[in-house]
Amino acid sequence: MKEQQSTNQGRRRFLQQSATALAGFTFLPNLISQGAVANRVRVAHIGLGGMGNAHMEWFSKLKGVDIVALCDLDPEHLSATAKKLDGLEKKKFKVYDDFRRILERKDIDAITVATPDHWHGQIAMMAFESGKDVYGEKPLSYDIKEGQLMLKSLERNNRVFQLGTQIHAGDNYHRVVEIIRSGAIGKVHTVRLWKDSYSPGLGNPKVQPAPSYWDMWLGPAPEADYFPERCHFTYRYFLDYSGGVFADFWCHIADVVWWAIEPKGLRSVRSWGEKTGEIADAPKWLDCEMQFDDLTIHWSTKPPEVPGAAKRGIGAWFEGEKGTLICDYETREVTINGERMNDLPDLKPFIERSPGHQQNFIDAVRSRKQPESELAYARRMTLPMHLALISWRLGRKLDWDPDKEEFIGDAEANTMRSRPYRQKWNLIGI
Repeated sequence: MKEQQSTNQGRRRFLQQSATALAGFTFLPNLISQGAVANRVRVAHIGLGGMGNAHMEWFSKLKGVDIVALCDLDPEHLSATAKKLDGLEKKKFKVYDDFRRILERKDIDAITVATPDHWHGQIAMMAFESGKDVYGEKPLSYDIKEGQLMLKSLERNNRVFQLGTQIHAGDNYHRVVEIIRSGAIGKVHTVRLWKDSYSPGLGNPKVQPAPSYWDMWLGPAPEADYFPERCHFTYRYFLDYSGGVFADFWCHIADVVWWAIEPKGLRSVRSWGEKTGEIADAPKWLDCEMQFDDLTIHWSTKPPEVPGAAKRGIGAWFEGEKGTLICDYETREVTINGERMNDLPDLKPFIERSPGHQQNFIDAVRSRKQPESELAYARRMTLPMHLALISWRLGRKLDWDPDKEEFIGDAEANTMRSRPYRQKWNLIGI
């Protein structure tokens, strides 16, 4: 493709520039009206691994949506996804290996981001500043500070954001929230969350010659030697880029908790667990206890010893004053006065059902109203995950001030609320 050839040449020139020039990248002005966009929504997809291809397929099925651009550093990913999109629709689109070329375009309304976690924050903020809305994969950000900055950028630029917690749109979560909010099991005082899975160690691979895109793949993360296990899907098992199984699944199941009971007043976090023992350094497993003003949340790797948990690989257990509720993505069971049931037939639905997670985002792009998994909500839900990882890394309980969003009496922990970007790839100037 001619566009690919030109962007390859541009990228080679770009990589030859100095670190100073890279750090001096400036935001584009808002190019799209703050009001409703045209009837057709023009979307670009950034990051074309497994989830990026899922994004492309989901959005290709939505009426009034045109996929106008694809972007990935890996030429094999880019070529394969372009070929797949060619088979899905015959509209014209361009391909890029540098996401900034997409942000420069005035004719793109929204992007989806399915890059590794350490790129989520910068790409989203740069998109907001260039006048684009964002559908971003979880977790929301790499660290606490990025989440704070993302929210400020979104509000400053009047943009729309949807976190990729697709399960949020399902009827089961809606119904769980209705049951909890109805007061049927009383005030919830204890929640248990779990994901029965362990992060792999990935052996002890040898360093290999790095592909041409490696420096940009690392981006804001520290410099590192290349071996295939460090990138693509298994990046999530390295702390420089993600937080293992815990970070991968926290948002999917914590989502129903934050939606149903809106935990407030986080006061302390205590985590424990085991290291992988091989080249990967994310926790092999992590368990933790979080204390809120009037609520305790437990996270465990193995299902807790409560009825119905053992048969669910991932789940949430709500314990209230009058009863309990257990659920996973698609099922639920309520127990009140010793009676187990799947639903409360007398409780009429009162939460509007979703048109679909991706359709909800497109509707929000048109209406300029925030969607279901909007950024402020996503940040509140993601924050405890970051704290738990910091507690695990330090090996101690941490006390937290929820108003100041800082650790109490722990200077070392406070330094871990953010990680300085590698200067060469500090594209937002923080």
